[in-house]
Amino acid sequence: MLETRGQFRMRDQAARLRELVAGHKPSAPGGVLVAVTSGKGGVGKTNLAVNLAICLAARGSRVGLVDLDLGLANADLLLDARCAYNLSHVISGLRSIDQVGATTAGEVFFVPGVSGVDHLANLSDFERRHLIGQMRRLAASRDVVILDCGAGISANVLSFALASDVCLLVTSPEPTAVTDAYALIKVMKQKNHPGAIRLVVNLAETSSEASEVHQRITSVVERFLKTPIADGGYMLHDTHVELAVRQRCPFLLRYPRCAASACLTAIADRLTEGKTPLRRTRGLFRRVVGLFL
Repeated sequence: MLETRGQFRMRDQAARLRELVAGHKPSAPGGVLVAVTSGKGGVGKTNLAVNLAICLAARGSRVGLVDLDLGLANADLLLDARCAYNLSHVISGLRSIDQVGATTAGEVFFVPGVSGVDHLANLSDFERRHLIGQMRRLAASRDVVILDCGAGISANVLSFALASDVCLLVTSPEPTAVTDAYALIKVMKQKNHPGAIRLVVNLAETSSEASEVHQRITSVVERFLKTPIADGGYMLHDTHVELAVRQRCPFLLRYPRCAASACLTAIADRLTEGKTPLRRTRGLFRRVVGLFL
């Protein structure tokens, strides 16, 4: 059967995404693994991960989202997703990662994590290697897989971040968040992270404040660690984000015209270098993504 022009275009852009996210080719066959993490909790990394996955899916990419904030997982609340299985079944070997996920809001294949289980917050080396292998398995059938990692420099966080092709490191203007972001970059540098690190400043009051925070961190990193840190973009503080959380709906879908949605779209543009055109879809989702054409 012959491909239509639209089908060929989508297949072509999906292939480009696998090679062009942040200008970095995947370290293994399959889609790109993008880790979203932070040095400090409470800076909005899960909201960024969920909405970024939806934004990339809207552009025609096959997107997976894995909640790897083990022990404190909550991405399912933002998606209002109810899944029969979760990552504990993958870690125990009872299910493969493909079997525990489900397609949720925004056509994203979501793999839920687990909350309130102490053991999962302290996995063994074998369990972490097994889980990373499963994530690569998921990436084999996707163009990009977003990993919503935990915060800090625990063994779990570092293992998943170091396994990624691209790391989006989220911080905020708070001095503690800035300090912890630098600490995480330093440890990843010491561990020889092979991929790209992109800094995203969240909860900024203005674009100028975001630029100042980025400059403050990158200047110290370049001076003492001799490591380039790319500008991943910024997210303005927007009350619509909190409203969407209470409504258990990604803000990109609930409030597509808000400042946070515009910022999120710009972050996706930076990540893919503008080389993944939005896919035309039907219904509400088409109206949402159409606002950013």
